[in-house]
Amino acid sequence: MTRLRSLFSRRLFSSVASLRRVVVTGLGAVTPLGCGVEPTWRRLIEGKCGIRAIRPEDLRIDGVDEATLAYTYEQLPSKVAAVVPRGKGQGEFDEEVWLQSKDSKSISAFISYALCAADEALRDANWLPNETEEKERTGVSVGGGIGSISDIFDASKLINEKKIRRLSPYFVPKILINMASGHVSMKYGFQGPNHAAVTACATGAHSIGDATRMIQFGDADVMVAGGTECSIDALSIAGFSRLRALSTKYNATPEASSRPFDCDRDGFVIGEGAGVMVLEAFEHAKERGAKIYAEVRGYGMSGDAYHITQPQNNGKGAMLAMRRAIDQSGLHPNEIGYVNAHATSTPIGDAIEANAIKSVFSDHATSGALALSSTKGAIGHLLGAAGAVEAIFSVLAIYHGIAPGTLNLEKIDPVFEGAYAPLVHAKKMLIRAALSNSFGFGGTNASLLFSSPTI
Repeated sequence: MTRLRSLFSRRLFSSVASLRRVVVTGLGAVTPLGCGVEPTWRRLIEGKCGIRAIRPEDLRIDGVDEATLAYTYEQLPSKVAAVVPRGKGQGEFDEEVWLQSKDSKSISAFISYALCAADEALRDANWLPNETEEKERTGVSVGGGIGSISDIFDASKLINEKKIRRLSPYFVPKILINMASGHVSMKYGFQGPNHAAVTACATGAHSIGDATRMIQFGDADVMVAGGTECSIDALSIAGFSRLRALSTKYNATPEASSRPFDCDRDGFVIGEGAGVMVLEAFEHAKERGAKIYAEVRGYGMSGDAYHITQPQNNGKGAMLAMRRAIDQSGLHPNEIGYVNAHATSTPIGDAIEANAIKSVFSDHATSGALALSSTKGAIGHLLGAAGAVEAIFSVLAIYHGIAPGTLNLEKIDPVFEGAYAPLVHAKKMLIRAALSNSFGFGGTNASLLFSSPTI
């Protein structure tokens, strides 16, 4: 069986090697650590946390009296969230710029995050084409996990109030996931592929992987790719709480609530934001002298075929996704220096992923040579945006030679032994290749493998 798998891997690499190379030339982010890649990365490496206590006004319940709002807030068992900082200061998301434009009637918050992150990524890549042919060869692949639950909630109240005729004609365009891609393409005139993945917490990774394939197969020369989410609202928090998925033990100490791989973890912390990359055919980027952060080397996907929310105990789905990404890359597992784990701070999921990583990397992991961390301790779980933001962290780990640490890791889960352990603090090191994992409800898994373009 091992011989057959090795033969298949060689054939797969041979076929993938004939496709166009794809590189990362621009990055953009809106996260709980700040608006922009630079403040987000700096605060991440400094060990800062973007999680705070939620307030009643964070719940996005319009048109209810104070008593109802206070009652709803009191009934929520989880009162912590990773909220994007808003305002006009440096590193803050300016709602007046992105939410109150001439198109604001059709733009909900998750769309505005995507627009902001895409704008930063495109300017970082120095790719704002004017030529018709260049716009036709540029596409968008930005997905979301949930969309705008708060807009659906507000609209549904009109039925109870017998005011259905007052429903905004922009209601449907505001809640459709693909409108994030649609608005980005319309703003810049991009007429290449227009795509939106919706795969729960694997959305961002799938969006980047799918965009990579589009460039590899010649559908586009440049793709704006990533994920976005804005679901810190009463219904979303209540729904995840009913699943017993959210942290509830740390309401009094919010910054300690997201603690991946720690023995005292009790659930994830809901977050919001967006992450966007500019992906580009290598020859196209080289010809125009673009800055290259990293190369996309592998994209592995799998399905658990097991349970709506829980992974298989043996971690087979995670292992399949990681192995497929590695096989596609042509790299040996020992060449991968850093893994950004999906680990969301749930008791079951973190342990299963830790064992899956150890199975895939074997001696490379147990020797301590493989750096491993989960950045969700700092930013919470951004759901549909998580895979994209964490892919950006993986790319920056290669580019800057720094592996981020894992916040709140005080008592390491005994699933880790000896030298195999997550990083507690950021570590300067040479990272030639990095793997980013994203796993979602419904058993959908994605792994992205990036490398230095010189490998």
